[in-house]
Amino acid sequence: MIKRIYQTLFILLASAACSPDYGIVGEIGTETVYIEVPVEVENNDKIWVDHFFQPTSANGIDILWIIDMSGSMRDNEGKLLAGIEAMMKSLPPTGWRLNMISNSPNAVTQDQQFPLVPGDTFQDAEDMYDNIVAGTLEQGFDSLEEYTSSNSYAPTWMRYDAALLVVFVSDEEDQSNMSVAGFTAWYSNFRQNVYLASIVNVEPADSQCPQNNALFIGYNSMEATRYFGGVIVDICSDDWSAGVTDASVQVEPYESYELSHIPSDRNSIRVFIDGVPNNDWHFVKTENVVYFDVIPEPGTLVEMVYDYDGSPFNSRHGGRPYPTP
Repeated sequence: MIKRIYQTLFILLASAACSPDYGIVGEIGTETVYIEVPVEVENNDKIWVDHFFQPTSANGIDILWIIDMSGSMRDNEGKLLAGIEAMMKSLPPTGWRLNMISNSPNAVTQDQQFPLVPGDTFQDAEDMYDNIVAGTLEQGFDSLEEYTSSNSYAPTWMRYDAALLVVFVSDEEDQSNMSVAGFTAWYSNFRQNVYLASIVNVEPADSQCPQNNALFIGYNSMEATRYFGGVIVDICSDDWSAGVTDASVQVEPYESYELSHIPSDRNSIRVFIDGVPNNDWHFVKTENVVYFDVIPEPGTLVEMVYDYDGSPFNSRHGGRPYPTP
């Protein structure tokens, strides 16, 4: 599993007009740890936190696409297959396995396809997609748990010592019985190195859909993906390839990180590694990227905190806002 040093993270802002305290509250086991660092922000500013876990070494990577196979997804088949092809091209020449199942837990125990491996073609991927056993439910969290625990074929290709990347794809909200909190706790303990990505309907302000129905927004999938610092792709975008490629390379050590929002003041940016302030980095405004002068150690939690005016950057990373009091 990924060892989470902080299970919860809160930004605490004092009521002063300037120079309030910034606090991180985390739990290590049952012990609560408080860290306070002075950060200058204005009362009207909003706070955003981008974060990731620096990958640790693993014996290859297993990739599982969990796909909504309902009729409403048919218009997305071309983009989906192009995204899978882009991922296959971006993966290393050895060490990976890729499989696809539906997001219906009542069908995944029947799916026993051999995974794609290095050397397989796009036609092999298309054939795999065509042979996914479809179901009647839209429960990605539950499908992953059911597949890994109840499908007798899953252990024959999934390696306990490999990293695992799961990609959720759906044009509707995840309706799993498992809560987001329950899923993130379970998935965190599933393997040493786990990663998540979601291709879903995003919030209307960020969506390329002319009219994005709030009922179909993938809040649960996005919340889980942000928990793991994963990649979120707007299902309404014309091309998923760039986001999918980002998802496939997130298992490699981060040497830089593109912020998900534009800082309102570059001087407000603070970087923390395992809760400790860090100064071994620099920010390139024209790219909206934090570059690490010293690469964070494997397994560390890296957080970038900054003021922002609410405008999202064209980034596929997650993150979470913390409004000022």
